Amino acid sequence: MTNHITRRVALGAGLASFAIGGKALAAWPERPISLIVPYPAGGGTDIVARTLAPLMERELRGSINVVNRAGGGGITGHEAISRAQPDGYTIGMITNDLSFYTHLGQSRLTHRDFSKIGQTNEIVGSVTVKGDSPYRKLSDLLDAIRANPGRLRGTGAAPGVNWHVGFLGMADSLRIDPRSVIWVPAQGGTLGHQDVAAGGSEFSTSSLAEARALLEAQRVRTLALMGDARAEQFPDIPTLKEATGSDWTFSVVHGMGGPRALPAEIRNRLNEALRKAHASDEFQAAMRQRTIRAVNRQPDAWEAVLEQQLNTYGRLLRDAGLARG
Repeated sequence: MTNHITRRVALGAGLASFAIGGKALAAWPERPISLIVPYPAGGGTDIVARTLAPLMERELRGSINVVNRAGGGGITGHEAISRAQPDGYTIGMITNDLSFYTHLGQSRLTHRDFSKIGQTNEIVGSVTVKGDSPYRKLSDLLDAIRANPGRLRGTGAAPGVNWHVGFLGMADSLRIDPRSVIWVPAQGGTLGHQDVAAGGSEFSTSSLAEARALLEAQRVRTLALMGDARAEQFPDIPTLKEATGSDWTFSVVHGMGGPRALPAEIRNRLNEALRKAHASDEFQAAMRQRTIRAVNRQPDAWEAVLEQQLNTYGRLLRDAGLARG
């Protein structure tokens, strides 16, 4: 008899919990959502987040506060997103920097620690030289690297970080020893391009978006893009495949995610709001203005891309002797 009563009480508690949970989900969001950006204000990730937030607010009929949690090369903010309560009130922008941390021994975080809401954009890498450089085509630069090992300097990021990995993949695809280039650490792609414009390095592999102002001022010249298509804003710049036959592509990838246990119903509502905001004229125009490629991959497709990158970038870092994890 006691067991029967216990089962009835437990069943009743379970049904009550389900009803409360269902009501909470139906009313969500009842308070502001925090959208964490793991990088400083004013950068590419921050711009994407602040462009999307008001557009998604319209769809969700709630407010979204963008919160910058910079530090540790993005680790601090990514950890805050992954450890948040899975109630939909704390989400964030996640990037394919998550493909580097564990290999470099910096953090155990990978994309697997997040529930994916959807990819938002790609910032495509480039090969950029000084405006008056003698290298008129990418083949000229590659020939010079092969002929002068240990003489030419590349830049755009710290070793093992985004734009350096873009260079490692390009070199691997073209059978060039990456150690034949002196890599000059830079605190971000913009500073890398500025170093090239000043004559400090022969080339940079940072993004076209970060080179745009220098390109328009003719202080630098981009020889190729590491994307699968030419940029609408600079249609005369060939892709790496067009310039060399290499299939290598590299972009800094941004998207939206939450803690791994985010309820499916909330994730789906966020995904739908993101999809509609992404398709809006406002978002598309803002991305074009900044030479950022708008890409809205759905969660499963984005998950597959991040998994492939985690494995590929790990191999490149191991081959370069940079992997520690």
